[in-house]
Amino acid sequence: MKPKLRSGQTVPRSGQYEIIGPRGGKTGEEITSVKGKPLPPTLKAGFSYKLTDPTKH
Repeated sequence: MKPKLRSGQTVPRSGQYEIIGPRGGKTGEEITSVKGKPLPPTLKAGFSYKLTDPTKH
């Protein structure tokens, strides 16, 4: 299982990250983030990010 990341954490790998609800449910929202940059704030407290589609380079 891929680790969940919180808002403000540094992105370990570039790609698309899915926003996951507090109990692990899918929200249908995704963001694109670049390695080394911090993750943006989520829409609600308790949400996290999970890498779904890493960049292939």
